[in-house]
Amino acid sequence: MATDADFIDYVHAQAGLGAALASKKMFGEYALYLDDKVVALVCDNQVFLKPTAPGRGLLHEVIEQPPYPGAKPHYLLADALEDTDALQRLLRATADALPLPKPKAKQASAKKAAAKNAPARKPPRS
Repeated sequence: MATDADFIDYVHAQAGLGAALASKKMFGEYALYLDDKVVALVCDNQVFLKPTAPGRGLLHEVIEQPPYPGAKPHYLLADALEDTDALQRLLRATADALPLPKPKAKQASAKKAAAKNAPARKPPRS
């Protein structure tokens, strides 16, 4: 079962972080971004917080579970969704504990470099 857009709207409302919290649809599920960092995954209408020491310290009950088959365990948030202040603290503490994402290479530069390094093409035979 994929995550409903209504559930994502609910998570955004409960977090109360406005435009600072973004979500992107990925493979029928969602990633939640805070400060340009993926802080949680939303799969099957459940929120899975990335595991960090500060996040663990803020949770009353830690439930570790993979968000999808083959994934590393994350912290399943259940009761924290009902408490806006707690949810904000969890998301902010997680974002603060995570490193900044590596900058992506620009596609135009990558294409130019590939073209420059490509072997010369032979003209077609007549």
